Amino acid sequence: MTRIATIPLQHVMAGGITHAQELLQTSQTQLATRKKAPDFASLGTNGVRNLSAHSLQAQQTAYAGAATNVATTLSLYDVNINAIDTAASSLRTQIFTAVGTGQTPGLDASFKIAFDQVRASLNASVDGVPLFSGAQTGLDPLQPATFSAMAGLDPAATFANDDVRSVARVGDSVDIQYGITASDVGTKLLAAFRTLADAGPIGDSPTDVQKAALTKALGQLDVGLTQVRSVNADNGRRQAQVETQATRASERGDILSSLISASEDADLGQIAIDIAQNKSVLQASYSVFSQLAGLNLGAYLK
Repeated sequence: MTRIATIPLQHVMAGGITHAQELLQTSQTQLATRKKAPDFASLGTNGVRNLSAHSLQAQQTAYAGAATNVATTLSLYDVNINAIDTAASSLRTQIFTAVGTGQTPGLDASFKIAFDQVRASLNASVDGVPLFSGAQTGLDPLQPATFSAMAGLDPAATFANDDVRSVARVGDSVDIQYGITASDVGTKLLAAFRTLADAGPIGDSPTDVQKAALTKALGQLDVGLTQVRSVNADNGRRQAQVETQATRASERGDILSSLISASEDADLGQIAIDIAQNKSVLQASYSVFSQLAGLNLGAYLK
């Protein structure tokens, strides 16, 4: 007669307890980490997809970060170029009034104040690096230190910047070249300052030569302001483009985060239920096992 092998009931119960302990441990780990699985391999078929999603999310985060950095730089350009526009426009108004009235008291001081404001903006720096210098970070982009130093200078020779432009990738196959140099903004304005400096000190009533110089400077200021505003308009278009790319990168990153979360993040409500159930099962198993372990034939015969 064939004998059928039997497994002691206590062994079966011990196996059940071990399984219940493993389930409880898994639920507790999920609660602690808030993740369904400890690694990508444990996600099964979703592992490869989620790994790719993480890579794409990191890429979008990098795009958004690059766009934000570029936007900050473009905003600094905008602030300083507007300051130059304001200083040059104010000077133009004062010269126009002086030409119309023939009275020029204090006009020399206005030349110096306007030049100093333009110079300060063109030589603005961020963390010690000149903003309008291109790649020439060791020198001030606008070299003459004073208005009087402009006399006899070729405006193009007053700049120490180069024409190197920065490039940032702010989207898939989207590279933005940006960067404004001092000569981009101020070459034509500096021609007006040279004309005024060449005219020499102007008293309360200008000479005929000085009147001619003031009239010439007015025309040069108009041309210079056109250059300044054109450069700033281009800068504004780049700002809009960068803002759009930053928004897109952020939105794509959010979508990828949602996809990743759906596959990886644990359902805390379900985990709480699982822990309660597994604890109940484990406690019941302990109780039954304890009762079985206490049974013996002698106790039964009594």
